[in-house]
Amino acid sequence: MRARVPQVLRTNRNFRNYFVGQSVSLLGDQITAIALPLTAILALDATPGQMGALTTVYLLPNLLFSLHAGVWIDRIGRRRQAMLVADVARALLMLTIPIAFVFHDLTWPQLYIVSFLLGTANVVFYVSYGGLFQTIVARDDYVSANTLLNGSRGFSFLTGTSLGGALVQLLRGPYALALDAGSFLWSAIFLGRIDAEEPPGMGRQPGGLSTGLRWIRHNPIMRAELLGVATLNFFNFIYWALFLLYASRYLHVSPATIGIVIGVAAAGTLVASALTGPLARAIGIGPAFLLGCFLFPAPLLLVPAAPVSAPHWLIIVFLFTAEFVSGLGLMLLDILAGTIQAGIIPPGLRSRVSGAFMLVNYGVRPVGTTLAGILGTTIGVHNTIWVGTGGALLGMAFLLPSPIRQLKDVPEAAEG
Repeated sequence: MRARVPQVLRTNRNFRNYFVGQSVSLLGDQITAIALPLTAILALDATPGQMGALTTVYLLPNLLFSLHAGVWIDRIGRRRQAMLVADVARALLMLTIPIAFVFHDLTWPQLYIVSFLLGTANVVFYVSYGGLFQTIVARDDYVSANTLLNGSRGFSFLTGTSLGGALVQLLRGPYALALDAGSFLWSAIFLGRIDAEEPPGMGRQPGGLSTGLRWIRHNPIMRAELLGVATLNFFNFIYWALFLLYASRYLHVSPATIGIVIGVAAAGTLVASALTGPLARAIGIGPAFLLGCFLFPAPLLLVPAAPVSAPHWLIIVFLFTAEFVSGLGLMLLDILAGTIQAGIIPPGLRSRVSGAFMLVNYGVRPVGTTLAGILGTTIGVHNTIWVGTGGALLGMAFLLPSPIRQLKDVPEAAEG
């Protein structure tokens, strides 16, 4: 019996092109997510402070450029072209790292500069993404399209991290990053195949840079979502900035094993992507989103709880369980957060609201990674991991009292 191809893929050529391009690009991203920090650890003998700084400079453009990029994209309206240029730029930047390593000239300044420029290109890409999604996907297909995209992302977690860890251990260098460069070019090719008429640019609008922030402040659903998810991400990035260092240097888990454990545990994201639609229909989009916001951070408490002196197999069980259940929550959160935003944000404000959302939600991440480096140096890596995993649960304090609990279906677009 053949698997049934989802309708949005069968009938929507533009979304099919976007899905194929992003599926490969997401796989490359996951290889880089583990290959880049492991390269810093193995090739440049990174300290906790340097690991925190590397992640910080990658995320810093979200603080500096998100609002400006959102205003610019809404003004010109050429979202697909902006995403295509960002993809090509990211491919060229990524290639500089393995090239420098081949000539024995890889340095910390280069890693910092490339990471900052990659983060800048990411801002342009993702500020443009929401508006393009609204253009090529019908409202009735928001949940199914987001489920497919995030299911592809879950598959990239499953294979990309395992492959990235294995490649770094086998090749002893950042050659795996060349695969991500190729994936960006693949994404650009398929973006070029999309043929959809985008809404015209809005031109210069009153309100300037603060328009998106003001809109979020006055919308109780988006305000609660932003505050809750940003709190979760702030503490999660304290955790993630030092997780690979903690697992490899303190729990004595090899890079290949880390990649395999995280990759196999990412099967939780695939399970969640299959269950999100039925679960949202059963209990409502809002309650399912809140469930994801809890399940994403809570299981990660098992990582610092893993006894350092325990048998190696037991440590692996702790790590696997934490990543598997956390993956369930992450996929619920991401699919339904994207669905809520696609429904409620007016198209003419989409990039400005996305830029404002990224300013806060992504902007807290370099603050978290910077704090991770400071705390890792002062109170120790193990205690910092506890702070990151436990603190993330504070995000529920913003989400539980909000109108999100009453959301049963995709919300209607709010007023501009």
